Amino acid sequence: MTALTALWLPILLSAIFVFIASSILHTVGWHSGDYPPVPDEEAFRAAVGPLGIPPGDYMVPRSMSMKEMRSPEFDAKLKQGPVLSLTVMKNEEMAMGSMLGLWFVYCLIISVFVAYITGRALAPGAPYLEVFRFAGASAFLAYAVALWQMSIWYKRKWSTTFRYTIDGLIYALLTAGTFGWLWPH
Repeated sequence: MTALTALWLPILLSAIFVFIASSILHTVGWHSGDYPPVPDEEAFRAAVGPLGIPPGDYMVPRSMSMKEMRSPEFDAKLKQGPVLSLTVMKNEEMAMGSMLGLWFVYCLIISVFVAYITGRALAPGAPYLEVFRFAGASAFLAYAVALWQMSIWYKRKWSTTFRYTIDGLIYALLTAGTFGWLWPH
C-alpha cells in the first residue's frame, strides 16, 4: 500500500497533462460536430424563447408516472414528436475561465481517486507496468466509461460518445504514464 500523500506529484502532473491534452483536442476541432445547430435555428429560438424556460434539464414529452408512460396518450405524444432531452443554460456569455477552472478541479479529483485505487493496490517500488495498469484502468473508467450511459439512457449519438471515449483513453494513458513514471520507490 502506498500513502496518498506520497502521490501528490503524479496527482498534480497527471491533472495538468490531461488539462493540456483536452485543450489541444478541443482546439483542433475534434469535437466540432458533436452539437450541430437545430434546423432553422432562428425559428426554434423564436418559438422557444418566449416560453422563458428556466435553466435546467428537461425531457419532452415527460410522463409523471409509469402508468402515464404506458398510456395511449403518452404513446401518441412520442409518435407525434418532438422527443428530446434538453439542457437550458442561463442567458449569459460563456464563462470559459470558470468552466476551465472546474475542468481542472475535476481532473484533480479523478487523479486523487486514481492515486487512492492504485495506492491501495500497490506498494512503493511497484513495477512501472503494474502502476500503469491500475492507474490507466481507473482513469479510463472515470474519463470514458462513465459517459456511455448518456448514449444508453439519453440517446446521445454514439459517434459523440465514441469521440469522448477516445479522449478518455488518451487522458487515461497520460494519467497512467505519469503515475508509472513518478511512482515512489
